[in-house]
Amino acid sequence: MLMTGKILRFDEVRGYGFIAPDEGDEDVFMHANDLLEEKYLYQSGRRVEYFLESGDKGPKAGEIRLVRQAAAPASRVLRNSAAAPQTEHDEEADCDILTALDFQNEVTEALIEADGTLTAAQLQHVRQRLLRLAQAHGWVDSV
Repeated sequence: MLMTGKILRFDEVRGYGFIAPDEGDEDVFMHANDLLEEKYLYQSGRRVEYFLESGDKGPKAGEIRLVRQAAAPASRVLRNSAAAPQTEHDEEADCDILTALDFQNEVTEALIEADGTLTAAQLQHVRQRLLRLAQAHGWVDSV
């Protein structure tokens, strides 16, 4: 049965993790051998779809694929951004400073949403360059 859920955690090194299913209350085991895309893309909070299987120790996910969100039409985005009032930059305004990992997760999501045809190597290259840029400008936590 095809199911959907959100990744609770996934350890690339160990090759396994767990999914919180949209329906049901028991977490679903996921293994790297069942991933249909590159391992590094499967991170906490990402939505996935999978076939529910019965494993030795409980529910197990098979054929796990990332759920991609449809990008907003470009003309609508341009129209909305053009109509937005210009505001002066406020030095005192609160802003989020992301950790390097959170920044990379956000960048990965944005890149996949912008162009779902990017290869894993292309995603990694762009993410690394953007992270170096963000670190140089102090946009991410240096810890």
